[in-house]
Amino acid sequence: MVCKPNACNGGGRGATSLILMGLIVFAALGVTSCAIRPVPLTEEEIRSRITDDRSILTKDQEPLSGPIDLYEAMARALKYNLEARVELMHKMLADTQLDLSHYAMLPRLAANAGFDGRNNYTGGVARSLLTGREVLEPFTSAQKNIFSADLSLSWNVLDFGLSYIRAKQAADDVLIAEEERRRVANRVMHDVRSAYWRAVSAERILPSLKQLDEWVKTALEKAQAVQDEKLSAPLVPLQYKLDLLNTQRYIQQLFRELNTARLELAALINLPPGQEKDLVLMVPDRDSHTIQLPANIEALEERALEARPELRMVDYRRRINAHEAKAAILEMMPSLNLVVGANYSSNSFLFNNHWAAYAARASWNLLSLVRYPARAKTIEAQDTVLRTQNLALAMAVMSQVHVSVAQVAHAKREIKTAVLYYETQSQITEYTRLAWRTARSSEQALLRERVAQVAAQLRYDAVEAELQTSWASLLSAIGEDVLPKDLTAEQNLSDLALQLRIRWNKSKESFR
Repeated sequence: MVCKPNACNGGGRGATSLILMGLIVFAALGVTSCAIRPVPLTEEEIRSRITDDRSILTKDQEPLSGPIDLYEAMARALKYNLEARVELMHKMLADTQLDLSHYAMLPRLAANAGFDGRNNYTGGVARSLLTGREVLEPFTSAQKNIFSADLSLSWNVLDFGLSYIRAKQAADDVLIAEEERRRVANRVMHDVRSAYWRAVSAERILPSLKQLDEWVKTALEKAQAVQDEKLSAPLVPLQYKLDLLNTQRYIQQLFRELNTARLELAALINLPPGQEKDLVLMVPDRDSHTIQLPANIEALEERALEARPELRMVDYRRRINAHEAKAAILEMMPSLNLVVGANYSSNSFLFNNHWAAYAARASWNLLSLVRYPARAKTIEAQDTVLRTQNLALAMAVMSQVHVSVAQVAHAKREIKTAVLYYETQSQITEYTRLAWRTARSSEQALLRERVAQVAAQLRYDAVEAELQTSWASLLSAIGEDVLPKDLTAEQNLSDLALQLRIRWNKSKESFR
């Protein structure tokens, strides 16, 4: 009896089914035994992270080598402030993603190799379509074990067009990252300028405060002695002590506020906590007279609308959205895929073991035509949102310009009053001191005038700091770019400080 090929392979199919069932059971057991469970961090891992963070926070920072001026403080903030450094890293990441998007436009070059084996030969028979009888004995055209390899180059024209559009969007993302870096850097410069001038005020006033605090302590001791010895009516020394305690409380409040400015400045330039006591500032000359307000406010509005990073970021996002509209149109088009490659097979039954293949295939997703109207509406709505956001920002920017100009003008007027007040109070304090030395005035009166003089000096310095802060706010409001164009993390600190000084001085000159 001659077995038909299909009948003779019945046992082989049964064995294959058993093997397949065994593999499924084995895989199921493996998946069950390898189930993932949450594993919390160990204390050692947390301590290791803390140690690494502390070592990296101030790594490669130039140490303080002496008193620093405003521009070195700004340079240190740009180089070492972590928030500014994050935005610089975002800019570098956007550049890297743009470089990566260029590779998406290249054709696809794929190399494949494989091995196929079996325990018997593949076989086949032929059957007559007319009589239904087999006309050939079972035969094979493939070996049991075959090694094959191919190298193919394929290029999808539609994917190339979409990749080109995505690359242009990635280029706009780089520009958005640059504008965001400008925005954060200008805000950091504003904060540094404000904290620096308040810290300078502390440098000017702290020696006087310390001397005044010693006077108050001495006066309190004398008042306590008068009260203990009952040299006067009980109410007199008590009222004097109350005046002295109020003065001491005011001095302590000033100490707290002035020391806070130093802490804020130390944090902005990324000094390690606890090292703010090593921060020594150069006390600059008062330069309120060098700050001049521009005469044409409309020109400032134009500069702000042109240069503010927030407005530029919206412009770039609108351009990205416009590219998205082009991508939506491209996705409706048929796709043409071109393929060419070289192939090899170890199958000895083949007449040609090496051959070149080439093909062209076209495909068209007709459902993309149905989806396009909804996507077009979404893109149009996104553009409307961005346009409205741009108008809102433009109005806010113009308002900020007017507010900043008003703040600068108000601070300049306050400085004139503060100067006159301080000079007048200093003269009164000097006359009171001379009267006290000749016993024509009491120590209480001298102490009161001295406190008033320190308060006047502090107000003078505070208004000076407000003017500098308002000036920095005005420059930030008009989008004045006071940062070097080629700012990098590796730039020398002294060179960066010099560039900042030059650019800030030029910004002053441009308003005159």
